[in-house]
Amino acid sequence: MTAFLPPAPFFTKAAEPAQLQEFHAFIGELCKISGAIIRGHYLSGTAVESKSDQSPVTAADRDTEQALRAAIMARYPQHGIIGEEFGAHQQDAEYCWVLDPIDGTKAFVTNCYIFGTLISVMHQGRPIVGALHSPLMEHLLIGTVHGATLNGKPVGMRACTDIGDAMLLATDHWDIFKHHDGPAFERLSRRTRLYRGWGDCHGYFQLATGGADIMLDPVLKIWDIMSIVPIIEGAGGRITDWQGNSPLDATSVVATAGGLHDEVLRALNP
Repeated sequence: MTAFLPPAPFFTKAAEPAQLQEFHAFIGELCKISGAIIRGHYLSGTAVESKSDQSPVTAADRDTEQALRAAIMARYPQHGIIGEEFGAHQQDAEYCWVLDPIDGTKAFVTNCYIFGTLISVMHQGRPIVGALHSPLMEHLLIGTVHGATLNGKPVGMRACTDIGDAMLLATDHWDIFKHHDGPAFERLSRRTRLYRGWGDCHGYFQLATGGADIMLDPVLKIWDIMSIVPIIEGAGGRITDWQGNSPLDATSVVATAGGLHDEVLRALNP
C-alpha cells in the first residue's frame, strides 16, 4: 500500500507580520470593490458567453477583475498580477497577486449563491495569504501562516479521522470520471457519511470552517488554487494534488481536515 508522507506547509512563511496585516487589510478593501460589482450583476440578466474551453464568462467576471487589477496597480505598481480573465502582468515580480473574480461562474449564472471571489498574494512564487470572499453572504475567509479567520474570527477544521464519519464534497462528479479514476471515487463516496456536490470555492469554505471533511476538485488552474492553499493549511488541514504532491503547480486538488488525508489518497489511487 502506498505511503504518503505528511508534507511541510506549501505556503511560505517569508512575510513579516506587519506585511501580512497590510495585505490582509488591503484585501478587505478589494473585496468591498469586487462585492459591489458582483452584487450589481447578480440576477440582472447579464449575458453569458462561452470561452474557448466552453466555460462560461460574463461581464461580472470581467468588470470585477478589471476593477481589482486597477486597485492593485494603484497601490502596488511594482507587483505582478495573474488573473483568470486578463492574464499575467509582471508575473515574475517578487510579489504577485492571483485573481479569480468569480470562482463558480456556473453557479453565478444559474442564480445559485455558492460562488465567490478568490484573491491571493504570492511571494517568489509561493502564496503568503489567501482570501475567499462570498459577496452575497459577506463572508471573508482569509488564511495565512498564523491561521484562518472568517470575518476576523478564528476558524478551523472539524476533527475527523474516520471516513465513515466524513462529509465529502466535490466539484463536478463527471469531471472526476473524465480525468481520474471514477470508480475509485464512487467507492470512496459510498464509504462516507454524506456526499454532496457543493464544490468550487464554497467547498473549501465548508472545509475550513468545520462543515465538511473532504473536498475534491478534479480540474483547476493557478487562480483556483493559490488562495485555497493558505486557507486550508491555515485552518489546520492538508491539501495536495490528486496523487499527494504539491498543489502549487497542480491541475487537481485533494483537501481534507488532515487526519483522513492519506486514507483518502489511497482510496482515490488504488
